[in-house]
Amino acid sequence: MRPGAVAALAVVFALLGGSTALLVGQATGWLDEGGSDTVFVRESPEGAENAVPVDTDTAKPLPGNSFDPARIYRERADGVVTIVALFGGAASQGSGFVVSDDGYVLTNSHVITTAGEGSPADEADAAGTVFVEFRDRDRIRARVVGWDVYDDVGLLKVDPAEHELDPVPLGDSSRVVVGEPVAAIGSPFGRTSSLSVGVVAATERAIESLTSDYNLVDAIQTDAPINRGNSGGPMFDGRGLVIGINAQIRSESGTAEGVGFAIPINSAKRSMEQLIQTGRVRYAWVGVSTQSVTPSLAERFGLTVQEGAAVQEVVSGSPAEEAGLQGGGEQEAFAGIPFRPGGDVIVSIAGRRIQDAEDLVRAISERFLPGERVRLGVVRGERRLSIEIRLAERPATPGSDR
Repeated sequence: MRPGAVAALAVVFALLGGSTALLVGQATGWLDEGGSDTVFVRESPEGAENAVPVDTDTAKPLPGNSFDPARIYRERADGVVTIVALFGGAASQGSGFVVSDDGYVLTNSHVITTAGEGSPADEADAAGTVFVEFRDRDRIRARVVGWDVYDDVGLLKVDPAEHELDPVPLGDSSRVVVGEPVAAIGSPFGRTSSLSVGVVAATERAIESLTSDYNLVDAIQTDAPINRGNSGGPMFDGRGLVIGINAQIRSESGTAEGVGFAIPINSAKRSMEQLIQTGRVRYAWVGVSTQSVTPSLAERFGLTVQEGAAVQEVVSGSPAEEAGLQGGGEQEAFAGIPFRPGGDVIVSIAGRRIQDAEDLVRAISERFLPGERVRLGVVRGERRLSIEIRLAERPATPGSDR
């Protein structure tokens, strides 16, 4: 990664346990309508599976039930690439993987753009020149199709006539379970085609984003060593299917210390499909900050439900304000958790149960688009309400009061 980029490779990132989660879709980027044609996109997955001409199911899972890292490497390493991005006089190096016969390559947005270098999400620029290097050391030029700063997904395209391609098959990250073995292939410290192995340590982790002001709420945590240069490379399950894009480490030393994070491949597929299909990503937004309700918090503050997303603040001019959602009062603390009592508690959206603050973000980002009207199940004191809300598009940065 480029030396000055936080995301590049060795940044200290901690999990956001107990902190207030900002409610918006876990979405993609933001682009001015009249801006560059390099954009970031994402849309509701409903009906999108066949919308894009990228066949990610042509390769079959590896046979057998045992975890065989040597076989995974032998069968999949040719589809993993090193990415070299040039930014004026600086160079960034990361990893990526081929996902289609017609030349699409997935990676992280922070590998191929300036996202994460302190500028607002909507001001990220693509690298001036990008090369893709294959396992045989041959390099060819790649075109930046677009990127998604909220899920940290980048998409490139190479000309299949310039080099033989060996796409890797994509799996289903919703089926990932804690404890299952995984293998990561990438170019740590520029050492191309390197293999590391470990297990899934946790799923649906809430972590700071490298490339936007919003949190990622569905990261896969692993103890497989993820080092500088692994960013953008694939995480494989035991069947040789990609279940995530390696994206971050938590480190005190700048090297792998057993806590790495990957973007779920289902999120990356949604971003990729919309980047190819429409050239524009949209994430739905409600405009509230929320705190997860727990039984002890419910007892302490007299809540009538023991789970849900408690509204803490409502952003001025947001869909939440227009719909009449109510935030909490003065902030208090209980068991080290900041909490504003007295606000609404969101317990469902369009019939889907909401268990905590991060669950609400996942529901918004996975199922809905800006402009859609949805019904929220809300508990206000002793009453249960059904409130209709018209979702807006997520702004590049949170409200000015955040």
